Amino acid sequence: MRPGLDTIRAVCANLGQPQSKIRAIHIAGTNGKGAVSAIIDSCLRANGIRCGRYTSPHLVKLNERFFIDGAPADEALIDASAKKVASVAPPEMTFFEALTAVAFDLYATAGVGQVVMETGLGGRLDATNICEPEICVITRIGLDHCDWLGDTIAEIASEKAGIIKPGVPVVAGENSEEAMRVIERRAHDVGAPLIYAPDVAKESDIPEGYSLEGAFNRENAVTALAALGTLGIVDCAEGFSSVVWPGRFQRIGNFIVDGAHNPPAAKALSAALGGKKLSLVAGFCGDKDVDAVLRILAPNIVRGFSVRTCNPRSLPAEETAKRMRDAGIPAEPCGSLAEAIVMAGGSPTLICGSLFLAGEALVALGAYPWGGTDGFDAAELLRAK
Repeated sequence: MRPGLDTIRAVCANLGQPQSKIRAIHIAGTNGKGAVSAIIDSCLRANGIRCGRYTSPHLVKLNERFFIDGAPADEALIDASAKKVASVAPPEMTFFEALTAVAFDLYATAGVGQVVMETGLGGRLDATNICEPEICVITRIGLDHCDWLGDTIAEIASEKAGIIKPGVPVVAGENSEEAMRVIERRAHDVGAPLIYAPDVAKESDIPEGYSLEGAFNRENAVTALAALGTLGIVDCAEGFSSVVWPGRFQRIGNFIVDGAHNPPAAKALSAALGGKKLSLVAGFCGDKDVDAVLRILAPNIVRGFSVRTCNPRSLPAEETAKRMRDAGIPAEPCGSLAEAIVMAGGSPTLICGSLFLAGEALVALGAYPWGGTDGFDAAELLRAK
């Protein structure tokens, strides 16, 4: 990880400035930015607008990051753009910078003029921040990636607000006063019109048949409605009923699969569960605030099973089990996700702790929506190749 824009700017200059050939809807935030991206994409397409969507990370296959017309991009298209990027990429270019350059080239080459573009980390120094947006969106801001973005809400908000551009409307989702002060100051300083989503859209405006569950997705829906209204899109019923965003409070039989991996997401997940009691299958990357997440979820959990995820940064199952027990959850380690699913014994079970684990769970439970599940494209493994 090497925050900064010099490398991506130089590479895109050598590619012919593909970022200038697309109209971006640029989205930053700690939680909810992926769901908001998916909702906006779905509603634009339902209104006859050809649309791309660039998000991260992927759950199973790399091409999930590059959507065109509501489906993962064909691997041949990605390969063609990747070869162009590789031909001009300096040795210091990071994995995410390379994929972002691929996204710019892929959408420009395919003639996809409208692209919903999610930041990877932060905003100000994120590789996506060389895009030329017609609107910016900032979802709820919380404490995550503190080693890179800062230890306070204000510091993190300052990084997220770095996507705000002069004269470009910015829609802010529901946020704390501390975060909004930073967003308001940035918008004022650069002359960007600021729209606070709860002021222009309400939960009662969400169309019936909205396909995403969880109270936090009601908040995401309000943010998306405000952004869509700013774009002049008012007919949203079809888009809301057909939006797909897997691995986020997704019910599969007796299982709920959710990618919650930080305290704000865990709080939203716990609220969505209400007083429901479940078994927990959990796996975490070692750079997350695992103890806080487990303490938040503990009141909902009757027993736990820990696993190591397919990501090289994963905690060992034994370490996760110890942390579960420290949080008051009776827990035991399992050798695999399949073993943990069997051990849960058909009881209501929550699978969470990592988006990598969510992807594994969708495959194991036969619910991965886009096929090709013979292997996992873990980001670190791809980079190692």
